[in-house]
Amino acid sequence: MKFGLTRRRPSSVSRWDPFEEISRTQERLNHLVDQIMPGGEWPDEKILSPLMDIKEENDSIIVTTDVPGVDKKDVEIGIRDDVLEISAKCSKESEVEKEGYVRRERTYNRFSRAITLPSIVTEEGAKAKLEEGVLTVTLPKVQIEEKKKIMVE
Repeated sequence: MKFGLTRRRPSSVSRWDPFEEISRTQERLNHLVDQIMPGGEWPDEKILSPLMDIKEENDSIIVTTDVPGVDKKDVEIGIRDDVLEISAKCSKESEVEKEGYVRRERTYNRFSRAITLPSIVTEEGAKAKLEEGVLTVTLPKVQIEEKKKIMVE
């Protein structure tokens, strides 16, 4: 479908419809955006949402997630109420020098995920370990005291 101005045949009566014009302009803009971003993403910014495995044990919750290529200094972990937030960034740069040219490539990715935990946890005693692109976070559960019954007189 080709977008642009079209010639209309002269008719006895024709009315200009501003809503039709807005609709055509929106279609043209959508077509242009589709050409620039075929996947629907902005090419410069990618935020990945890694999958997480959650395992609940008697006294802790263990969360495991894949964050390939991330250095431990670039990982941020936070706990708010019963929500665990993990974010990380990863940047790589490569350079190839051959006769007559130099090729440099840079990539930048961000990982971000927030997930509601099945139990209330505490940050005291929490541990995080990053090995070979796999982040394991161990969170101790808050110990809830048993309910005490109050007798009615």
